[in-house]
Amino acid sequence: MRGPLVLTAPQAQQARWCNALQALGVPVQGLPLIAIGPAADPDAVVKAWSALQQAPRLAVFVSPSAVTALDAGDWSCWPPSTSAACVGPGTAHALRERGVSQVLCPPEDSERFESESLWPLLEQLGGWRDADVLLLRGDGGREWLAERLVEQGARVRAMSVYRRMAPPAEGDWARQAQALRGQPALWLLTSTQSLEHGLQLDVFGPGATVLASHPRIAAVARKAGLAVQELRADPEAVAQAWRHWAAA
Repeated sequence: MRGPLVLTAPQAQQARWCNALQALGVPVQGLPLIAIGPAADPDAVVKAWSALQQAPRLAVFVSPSAVTALDAGDWSCWPPSTSAACVGPGTAHALRERGVSQVLCPPEDSERFESESLWPLLEQLGGWRDADVLLLRGDGGREWLAERLVEQGARVRAMSVYRRMAPPAEGDWARQAQALRGQPALWLLTSTQSLEHGLQLDVFGPGATVLASHPRIAAVARKAGLAVQELRADPEAVAQAWRHWAAA
């Protein structure tokens, strides 16, 4: 057994991955490479809930962080005629936990969890002309999906409800990063930004191997000289990849 699997997702998203992977026998170490902060606009969440009360046809959540950002409001006020959409099962789970019953999301056995996987579900629904759509995100994201909806005649309003930042490279975080540099580890990367922060903070160390959940992440990692395995962002697939790496 060569070392742990390192989870780099934001802190609030780590428990679900950690529980699933530990149940599959994978030793897990958490080192978030993205910190989540409030939106630059202090009234962003209030404005988002106000927009939701206008009962748009669809509200697209780009990540679990977009869901938790709205916890400052009242989820019981979710308009029953508004559907939610997202690209990954973690976001779908977070929405359903909060009582949103109509959630459009690619199936859990999808090869990739991305806008291109969600779009066929939305396209099949049709009737997007003059439909109101909210895009709830951090500082950018899901532009491709917004463009497809606009092409179909939808009115898309993008709202930033949180910020993605580099983690504070000090204290416990810095000590954990230093410990990982001195041992073999396999890194799970689920966003390009977490990879970029990791490179800036020099956390990977020589000869690091990373698991990339999307071709864009894999391309950046290879350009940086990291050993890369591209795979689906699914606990079973990740656990299998760790077993092969640990046995090598």
